[in-house]
Amino acid sequence: MEITGKEKIYYGGNITITKQDETCTIYKMQDVSGEGTMTCYRVFPGIDLMYNDFHMSGCYAKFQPKVNMLGIDHCREGRIEWEFQNGSYMYLAEGDLQISNKKNHTNNYGFPLNHYHGITVAIYIDEARKTLSTVLDGFAVDVTALQEKFCTGAKPFIMRAGDSIQHIFSELYTVPGQIRQMYFKIKVLELLLFLSAVEAPGNGEERRYFPRRQVNTVKAVRKYISENMDRHFTLNELSARFDIPLTTLKLCFKGVYGASVKTYLRAYRMQAAALMLSRSNESIAMIAGKVGYDNASKFATAFKAATGKSPQEYRKSLV
Repeated sequence: MEITGKEKIYYGGNITITKQDETCTIYKMQDVSGEGTMTCYRVFPGIDLMYNDFHMSGCYAKFQPKVNMLGIDHCREGRIEWEFQNGSYMYLAEGDLQISNKKNHTNNYGFPLNHYHGITVAIYIDEARKTLSTVLDGFAVDVTALQEKFCTGAKPFIMRAGDSIQHIFSELYTVPGQIRQMYFKIKVLELLLFLSAVEAPGNGEERRYFPRRQVNTVKAVRKYISENMDRHFTLNELSARFDIPLTTLKLCFKGVYGASVKTYLRAYRMQAAALMLSRSNESIAMIAGKVGYDNASKFATAFKAATGKSPQEYRKSLV
């Protein structure tokens, strides 16, 4: 069933509804790079809470709010990339919170680690104002004031991962189904009260925005080292090969992927090795060579440090 034009948000033709009832709507997005699911719950009239689960490298969404809104995004796992109209990119990392009016980004979304899991609280300002004025006696949060406080500039407000954010959102990922709807109401009100006490933008975490050219270059670097993981490159070699200053390479790569080149490649090698151990009968020494280790013993040590199991133990555990 296609999304109707009566929705508060236009999602576009590449998103379909797979399930819908009075309290929950499940949207599915799919393209050549993978698929994503958005499970949306109506918390109050004018306020929705959506669980986002994407397993894809990126997508083009025709997302367009039809009404004045405020979007609050929390990243639980992975990373999400937004491209802005001026050609710069911003990244939300694990535990981070973003607040925006959804007006200044383009429709290109990226998931640099090929997956993203998080929550979006969507507040439709006019309807939510009426609801919140009656939901609790003395509840004094003005969502219009929140929008004015956090969305004055062209770029979204970012708050770095911290205990306060973790406290509010962590329980939302494990809430039992039988109390879900009432619990959502309590947690959304808690979130709004918390945000009403946050100073902005002074307490917002300044995040680096990267120009398109730098982002495209470090993505090419990642592709190159991933396709040649049996080889070892110095940062100076990569800097020269891709014509990018060394400092810029370090900063932008970590900004996009959340880790240094060395750390990212080490993790990628171990993930690739785990896949080979599970899908082939190749010897451990051969797999070690394919992921850049000329010594099977050193590979086994690195693999156990990453997975908690030796290559032999890991392979046996899959039987």
